[in-house]
Amino acid sequence: MYRDYAEPELGLPQILLIAMLVVPLLGAAVVALFPAARDRQARLVATGFAAVTFLLSVAPLLYQESEYGWFQYGDRDTPPLLPWARVDIEWVPALGLDLHLGVDGISYPLIVLTGLLTLLCCAYTVKKVPDGGAGRTLAALLLVLEVGVLGTFLALDLILFFLFFEVVLLPMFAVIAGWGGPRRRAAARKFVLYTLAGSVLLLLGVLIVVARAGTGDLVALTGASPLDRTVQYSVFALLAVAFAIKAPLWPLHTWLPDAHTEAPTVGSVILAGVLLKMGTYGLIRVGVGVAPLGAAWAAPVLGILAVIAIIAGALICLRQTELKRLIAYSSVGHMGFVMLGIATLSITGIQAALIGNIAHGLITGLLFFLAGALKDRTGTGSLNQLSGLRETAPRLAALFGFAAIASLGLPGLAGFWGEAFAVVAAVQRGGPLWLTLAVFAAIGGALTAAYFLRLLRQVTHGPPTPEVRALDPSSYEAHVLHPPTSPGPASPSASPFSSPSASPLSSPSAGSDDEPRSELSRAEWFAWAPLVLLTLAVGVLPALILGGTLQPLTTLLGVHR
Repeated sequence: MYRDYAEPELGLPQILLIAMLVVPLLGAAVVALFPAARDRQARLVATGFAAVTFLLSVAPLLYQESEYGWFQYGDRDTPPLLPWARVDIEWVPALGLDLHLGVDGISYPLIVLTGLLTLLCCAYTVKKVPDGGAGRTLAALLLVLEVGVLGTFLALDLILFFLFFEVVLLPMFAVIAGWGGPRRRAAARKFVLYTLAGSVLLLLGVLIVVARAGTGDLVALTGASPLDRTVQYSVFALLAVAFAIKAPLWPLHTWLPDAHTEAPTVGSVILAGVLLKMGTYGLIRVGVGVAPLGAAWAAPVLGILAVIAIIAGALICLRQTELKRLIAYSSVGHMGFVMLGIATLSITGIQAALIGNIAHGLITGLLFFLAGALKDRTGTGSLNQLSGLRETAPRLAALFGFAAIASLGLPGLAGFWGEAFAVVAAVQRGGPLWLTLAVFAAIGGALTAAYFLRLLRQVTHGPPTPEVRALDPSSYEAHVLHPPTSPGPASPSASPFSSPSASPLSSPSAGSDDEPRSELSRAEWFAWAPLVLLTLAVGVLPALILGGTLQPLTTLLGVHR
């Protein structure tokens, strides 16, 4: 199968696409060359590179070239879909591998989310990672992770997609194993084993498509798959399991709670905010786009598993006693709503999945930042030891309450749209099965509200526990302005990256903010304010995410609509 459309000229939009990958990769290399004595400067440089990359990720908004808004499409007689801007350069001709990149309404919001969260995490490390030589390594790993995630969202060639999909594996393993909690190595190994299993299945699916179709070009394959029915069934089964592991979908989710619980704060933010989205994005872009008949065949199974994930995640959260683990299991439920939307194979359902992806990245990223801050201050993540926060740190308690309410799906905030319209899409799909799934998904939404309200009652209300009482500002002068001069045992609350058996690469630090540790520091305000504002903005104006999705989704679903 050969392309029947002209290759793009190399202009400013194409240069911007390449620069999105080159800048963070160059930044990682530069930061890695810094000596240990200039660790803090290296983290500042990493933040600078992340800021440039974020500006590049926003740049597509400036190119409004067609009646469809941000993106430029071809007609149905040439290629089914042409992104607003793409670059297509021969890379390895002997293997038929091209550097084929592009952006459209499906990938653009995820690209911006990746740029934003990476910037906030790099900035967060400047204050919250102790000096001593290890911080620059963490910052470099965050930039490498950004390259892999952005490449996955930009790739329009299946083999290139697979390569970028795999880039994130080793850096995330290193982040968890190097800066995680007491059981960080076991969690990192579990993450790698699950991900490698999915990678094998993904590679098999990609090779079958390329061999049978004669091309790996997603522009040519989307909406016009040349694969016969049997091949599409086989390919989609392989791809669905691979992407379900990454998403993750029940019962392939068991690596996620351990990885989130043991990962450092920035690792949890990146993992929840963007790495999980690689699975759902891949299922939409590659699974549904390349094997639509296989997607229609497997849709009922995906829908059933998605609803089980919603219910199971909520029930487990009702019994959780550890904060980060509760947020991790809440992700299983939220991604269940995303998978339910995809399973409906309707424009409404996949739009629900797309906005659910963004909402989850913003809100859960904020929740993990807050969980890290609480553990940093109190030395514990146990809910039994976190009570009465509103009395000792009212601003921190208020922000935690906002994040929890946003995550339970309150109307007017970003979390509402994805969950509500996933249920609506299931109802619109019709039939006893889908109506039943809609009912159980709605019950899961109610259970989600129940466990988040329980969480708020436990953490922000009630009498303060000794750990939370220690945050009283009256203890600030004794513990921060005049710390002990003699060396003593490291406090487990000194850094979100430290733990009772912390990595040798990390060390405790009391931080340098000239304000009480019970309340929000300037670095924390900087890292969290954009997430709060975007949660509000997307909740009020969902068109910010969905404005450019109608045309590409119409093409994507055109084969079986």
